Amino acid sequence: MSVDKQTEIEAAVFRRLLAHLDSRKDVQNIDLMNLAGFCRNCFSKWMVAEGKELGIDVDIETAREHVYKMPYSQWKENHQLPATPEQLAKFEALNKK
Repeated sequence: MSVDKQTEIEAAVFRRLLAHLDSRKDVQNIDLMNLAGFCRNCFSKWMVAEGKELGIDVDIETAREHVYKMPYSQWKENHQLPATPEQLAKFEALNKK
């Protein structure tokens, strides 16, 4: 497989993953962090970091809007629930390592 085709496939998979996460707004970022060690915000940060590696300035808010399909503040207001004490405890325990 050529590098271009591999990149094309990887980009399509990433778009598909973002669409899947967009269809599951009920899944909270803290749940993703607790189960998988990454969340939607990680994708935004990774986009900024990879842009920097390629010499492309990607603003974090622009990256978040790409990932969330809306301004991050709007997504938080409409879809983010307060973390439960159990979620926070698990997050803290996982991140003490």
